Amino acid sequence: MNAVTTPADTSAAPPVTMGFGDLASFEFLQRSAKAFASSTMVPTAYQNMVTKGYGQRATVEPNPSAVPNCMIALDMAQRMNANPLMIMQNLHIIEGRPSWSSQFIIAAINNCGKFSPLRFDLEWLEEVDATYSTFEWSNGQKTEKKHKARVKNARCIAWAIEKATGERLESAPVTMEMAVNEGWYGKNGSKWRSMPDLMLRYRSAAFFGRIYAPELLMGLPTAEEMQDVFVQEPDGTVTHAGPQAVPKSMGTAEVVKPPYDQAKFDKGLGNWAKAIADGIKTRDDTLAWLNSVAPLSKEQIEQLDAAVQELVPVEVKQKQPDAPQVDPDKLAADMQSCADLDKLYELGSLIDAVADQDQQANLSQIFDARVAELEQAP
Repeated sequence: MNAVTTPADTSAAPPVTMGFGDLASFEFLQRSAKAFASSTMVPTAYQNMVTKGYGQRATVEPNPSAVPNCMIALDMAQRMNANPLMIMQNLHIIEGRPSWSSQFIIAAINNCGKFSPLRFDLEWLEEVDATYSTFEWSNGQKTEKKHKARVKNARCIAWAIEKATGERLESAPVTMEMAVNEGWYGKNGSKWRSMPDLMLRYRSAAFFGRIYAPELLMGLPTAEEMQDVFVQEPDGTVTHAGPQAVPKSMGTAEVVKPPYDQAKFDKGLGNWAKAIADGIKTRDDTLAWLNSVAPLSKEQIEQLDAAVQELVPVEVKQKQPDAPQVDPDKLAADMQSCADLDKLYELGSLIDAVADQDQQANLSQIFDARVAELEQAP
């Protein structure tokens, strides 16, 4: 008698893909990462064993971050539907921050199918004077060296045609003046000094990708940007490269306020001292307000303190024992309509007589605003 046979289950199990979503995907990702980490064709950040040092001092040491780095790169390749080796060759790790090479960004934009091939409009402009600083190590100390250079300014825009609309899309412009002002030009070993035309194209391509194709960059900067921002010192420390530039000659300068005009100071000295003596304003508040207009000299501060000391004994004697009754609404209207600075300070001395703290605060704001208006009046 023949045995009864059941039809075989022909439904195929779904293929396992690399990822962090489930155990099977994670194990597949981990096994693949171990295979890549054993290869010498991947960059050193992804290799199990790396060579450190040179010549006779060279040593081969394990890299505990190799497999995790490979897993992250493989996951990114899976999400981007890209070749894993290509991702590893173009995903650089600089001071713990992953970053794309600019060549990869240009290739990704060209191959995404949304745009025509990326093109660049590079325009060379007039020469400008650049002052920048570099830093060198001497006898264990970091010393600054200032340099002056005549820089050929240039302006570069990356552009492409959007296939869906036929519209020309442009990046934000990148200039050599920007490179100096942002500190890229003055950084030790900067490629902006040796190959400016290439760096202009790389940076404008990164700007284009951030604006029109951020999904391709996945929020990561370019390697060239990271190299412009961070610099590794001979002692092994990593510092921010921005402060290395001193680009003030390029048209940007620190705003330095001129000192407080002495004639104007002498004119307002009596009113400011009286306000402090009467308790309308504190000394610190008065100094802060005056310094916000223009920096006070040490001599001017001493003049103000002396004027207050002269007024305090007299004003204390002249104060009446009973505080006057003050209508807050009328006082506010009188201060707003007052056109004489001396009279305004007399009205301001009545603010403390108002019992309600919120009304006092409102009256003080009106007083400060009106003082500022009259102080600025010719």
